[in-house]
Amino acid sequence: MATGLVALLDDIAALARAAAASVDDVAGMAAKASGKAAGVVIDDAAVTPQYVAGLSPARELPIIWKIARNSLLNKLLIILPVALLLAEFLPMLLPPLLMLGGAYLCFEGAEKLIEKFWGGHGADGESAAANRDEKAIVSAATRTDIILSAEIMVISMNEVLDQAFFARLAIMVVVAIMMTAVVYGAVGILVKLDDVGLAMSKSSRAPRAKFGHGLMNVMPHVFDVIAWVGTIAMLWVGGHLWLVNLAELGLTAPYDFVHHLEGFGAAVPGVGAVLGWLINTACSFVLGVVLGSAIVGILHLLPFGKSAKHEAAEGH
Repeated sequence: MATGLVALLDDIAALARAAAASVDDVAGMAAKASGKAAGVVIDDAAVTPQYVAGLSPARELPIIWKIARNSLLNKLLIILPVALLLAEFLPMLLPPLLMLGGAYLCFEGAEKLIEKFWGGHGADGESAAANRDEKAIVSAATRTDIILSAEIMVISMNEVLDQAFFARLAIMVVVAIMMTAVVYGAVGILVKLDDVGLAMSKSSRAPRAKFGHGLMNVMPHVFDVIAWVGTIAMLWVGGHLWLVNLAELGLTAPYDFVHHLEGFGAAVPGVGAVLGWLINTACSFVLGVVLGSAIVGILHLLPFGKSAKHEAAEGH
């Protein structure tokens, strides 16, 4: 009897170790898969704060929570089932979908660059700046988020195609929860830092008050830097998606050329790995700028483009 109990306990311990190892594997694969979507994650975190800019501090976190909740539901209930079905039955559609998403990222990034350097019409009528109604803010932010969330999930899914279905499902659920928590946790912290600075600036202790004033002064610059990083990341990720997935579809010349250049950098002693990565990233960024600028030109200059719509709206 005692021997049987010991054997049973050994079996339970073995199962527990296996379960723990499986959890570790899922977490590790989720981290690896989501790492490829880092550029989109940065852009998501950079875009969201604009929707609560100018609101009273009491409204900021509740609105961010609603956007985060909608983002997670979209990932789990809409994007994940579609991505799983495509990965299971039509994996050949993933490269074109990734390229389509990459084109969108290139367009958004190029449009932001053009507006920064040459001016532009700014945000459209759906932006939070034009409409401070809470439902409209959440709705506009959710529409933007679903595109970025789809990119995060599809890029991550592409990294785990070699996994079994249920392992893939578990990994992608972790990715969805983890990415939503990272993006909106970071956004929540960022938008409240100026309030923290304001509270500290009222302290009777001079060092604390000085730090608070400094925090209030630096936060606008922090948001500017995040916006720049997000724009660069969009162009880099979008260009890289085109490089890699063109090769997947058989057009290997652009990828081979970049890989050849990357090899020269990788051969430099001491800094080869970093230099090779920088060359690859720079080439992806340049491709993203070229592709994005071409799309911007089409959408703005042709009769059905954005410029024509804007001029028509001004006429009314």
